[in-house]
Amino acid sequence: MNCTLCPVACGADRTKTCGVCGTSGITVAKAYLHPYEEPFLTPNKKAGAIFFGGCSLRCCFCQNYEVSRAMRGRKMTPQELAEVIRSLEGAGADCIDLVTCDHVAPLVAEALSLAAPHVPVVFNTGGYCTEEQLKVIAPYVDIWLPDVKFYSPELSQRYTGRRDYFEYASRALAFMAKTPIRREGEQLLAGVAVRHLVMPGCTSDSLMILDFLKEVLPPDAPLSLMRQYTPMGTSDYPELNRRVTAREYRRVVDYALALGFSRLFVQEKDSAETSYIPDWD
Repeated sequence: MNCTLCPVACGADRTKTCGVCGTSGITVAKAYLHPYEEPFLTPNKKAGAIFFGGCSLRCCFCQNYEVSRAMRGRKMTPQELAEVIRSLEGAGADCIDLVTCDHVAPLVAEALSLAAPHVPVVFNTGGYCTEEQLKVIAPYVDIWLPDVKFYSPELSQRYTGRRDYFEYASRALAFMAKTPIRREGEQLLAGVAVRHLVMPGCTSDSLMILDFLKEVLPPDAPLSLMRQYTPMGTSDYPELNRRVTAREYRRVVDYALALGFSRLFVQEKDSAETSYIPDWD
């Protein structure tokens, strides 16, 4: 069957070959208790993170390049993935954190149906999704965690290879925002939370994203403004070969505060270190 799951709709027969995402099925690069997710997800600093190989985006600055291009990882069946999920929950995971599983959503949905975790399931995505992808896995997802990257088609074309990025990400976020927010204390149990990575020279684009988020997000949805951009693989993009300045980051944070985001999470300068990137072991 020709694959039309993601917005690229490459038409690959993924029973025989890889799609544009770089995989034919489930590939897991790492599964462990990850200590660096947002506090509203992990009160005990234990996200049961599963990093999936492959991606439909082609971000030139990707910190997980070895994984997103599907060069690293172990192939798994849905049954094997279900065992990994059970193992992470048994180890004390605060949540099951599915990192970039968009392109294998039907197979991951099957694994979740088998594992039936009792902790929140987090769909951690780059946001470049169709509603059809989301509807497949929605019955098993508690928390939607999209990283809304770019508003400008020109920027998204240059840095992700997808000119239509915001067109799809905005519709995906509108779908996700329909899930009611539910909390236990400060821990998010259900709903949507958004991440946005502040990029060098792109703060005007960030402000347009914040305007959009203010319109579509529930008033009490968490917003995480990330300062962790680290230049990696950007030698052909000289404007990206530096970290975000304090002034750039402050501009975006101040605008978010002015718009009235009540659950705003920010990062310290030292978050932009390669030590926070997992070892793909």
